[in-house]
Amino acid sequence: MTFEMGLVFLVLLITIILFALEVFPVDKIAFFIIVSLTLLGLVKPEEAISGFSNSATIAVLALMILAIAMEENGVITWLTSGLGKIKAFPLFIIAPVFMIVTASISAFISTTAVVIVFIKIINQLSDRFNISKSKLLLPISFAGILGGSCTLMGTSTNLIVNSVAQNLGAPALRFFEFTTIGLIFLAVAIVYLTLMLRWLPWSGKRELGTDYSVSDYITSVRIKPGSQLVNKRLEETFLFNNPEISILKLIRDNRIHNSPGKYITLKENDQLLLMCNILSLSKLNDSQNLGLNEQIFWKGTDHHSTGEDNVTKLEERVFVELLMLPGAALLGKTLGNLRGYMQQDIIPVAIKKRKTLTNIKERLVRSSSDKLALKAGDRLLVDVSKENIKSLEAIENIVLLQEFDSLKTHSRFGRILSLVVLGLVVVLAATGVLSIMVSALAGVSILLLTNNLNLDSVYKKVNWQIFFLLAGMIPLGIAMHNTGADMWISERLLGLLVGQSKMIIIGSLFFVTMVMSGVVSNNATAIIMTPIAMALASGLNLDFKPFILAVMFAANFSFFTPVGYQTNTLIYGIGNYKFKHFFIIGGILSLVLWLLATFLLVRMA
Repeated sequence: MTFEMGLVFLVLLITIILFALEVFPVDKIAFFIIVSLTLLGLVKPEEAISGFSNSATIAVLALMILAIAMEENGVITWLTSGLGKIKAFPLFIIAPVFMIVTASISAFISTTAVVIVFIKIINQLSDRFNISKSKLLLPISFAGILGGSCTLMGTSTNLIVNSVAQNLGAPALRFFEFTTIGLIFLAVAIVYLTLMLRWLPWSGKRELGTDYSVSDYITSVRIKPGSQLVNKRLEETFLFNNPEISILKLIRDNRIHNSPGKYITLKENDQLLLMCNILSLSKLNDSQNLGLNEQIFWKGTDHHSTGEDNVTKLEERVFVELLMLPGAALLGKTLGNLRGYMQQDIIPVAIKKRKTLTNIKERLVRSSSDKLALKAGDRLLVDVSKENIKSLEAIENIVLLQEFDSLKTHSRFGRILSLVVLGLVVVLAATGVLSIMVSALAGVSILLLTNNLNLDSVYKKVNWQIFFLLAGMIPLGIAMHNTGADMWISERLLGLLVGQSKMIIIGSLFFVTMVMSGVVSNNATAIIMTPIAMALASGLNLDFKPFILAVMFAANFSFFTPVGYQTNTLIYGIGNYKFKHFFIIGGILSLVLWLLATFLLVRMA
């Protein structure tokens, strides 16, 4: 091993640890890789930034924009509009139908975009008809991943593996070249997941107040003349930094101050909107000369009002749960920040932090002083008046997990044009007339020029983390090739596998890639493992294709962990799953597909 190889492996090791621990967002890790490789002289400056102009990176970006157009014009919603009609059927019928539809659409549209629409549909079915969302969310996430694995444009992983392999001298994969194998995997998974439905948890209609442990009350108190609090700064009162009390708003002279600061001086007749438990509420009533005659309080979703001069008609207020998507405007904000950031009528109540590999229990944040910030996959509980629920739609990259009448309208022309454009992109790419990158860019251009795609939505809704991740990981693959690190690894593997059958060799490559993808992102795994697979095939003097496909499928098949694929991360908390549901049910599926894939790919070698 040379010194340069050692440096590459050091950067690779640090990268894997950072991905696994989720210390930083993936885009920050990507920049770390670019800068580290450049400063260490492992890649040239032009190679360091080559990921930004890589055909696969641009193709992934263009396809993400197309998926946004499909969502904005109501295409995905229209394609799934009839699914509610099967509500009366048993789950063993509903689940396979949902999986087939999810997989079919995911073969041509971003899996994440499709699964987000299904999350909304399943939540509505759960709220209306008490159908268990946990019995459906995990199957549709897995089906979306498998559907995306059926075509070259189905997932970013497929595109990046094809691009890296081409750069290393392998022939390009055709659009539907591996669709037959993908459909076999999908069929096996649908049968298996349908049989496993009984072992998934039950999660029907929920009371959000109970689900978030909001046994607290929200109350409005008035500071009476002569109160000990008059002319005191908020920080000097028993209300401030009290773990049992959260100060939501200050109302003075008909003006509302969101999340008032500690230096604000209290005055007579100020009203404070507080969240506190019943014991603290009774203490407030007996001390400090506070007026509770204008009480506004509720528990769970049972709202009451005992006064006529309330800040708002709280009997018309509801709890709404918001799911944070990558790129959401609220990401990075704490509960305290949110109480000052959101509009007057919206009261952030609590945050549910998503589970991770290092924190497998869901964490609940209800204190304004807590410094835990929102991340993608977290859920935010807000209190809002019914008439303002629709205004939450204006917040970019969130999913409202309650049923409501959307303000959005979709033009029939826009929907038809979007479908036609998607069809053209698929046909042109599948027939080889244009590459996926060029056909996708052309499709985006048509939608932009016909005003059926808004650039503001594109800038806000594109998952830039994936774009920067790809741009950052590609130089790492180049560094591995430049220093011979990929050959060094393949030679060690050849030494271990010498004299073994093709089944053992391809099976080992598939298994290592699949396990790595469960810890590191699927795209990062694909970029790291593709050069190694190519070098291994070259050393054995075998066809590249089965080795490339082994990496491509294996990088997508990390069903045994909720963090290996973005859709799994999104449904992890919503479906009330535990790590064991992925590890056992998803793990068995991963093992079954590993054995099946090994058998099928060896026949190609």
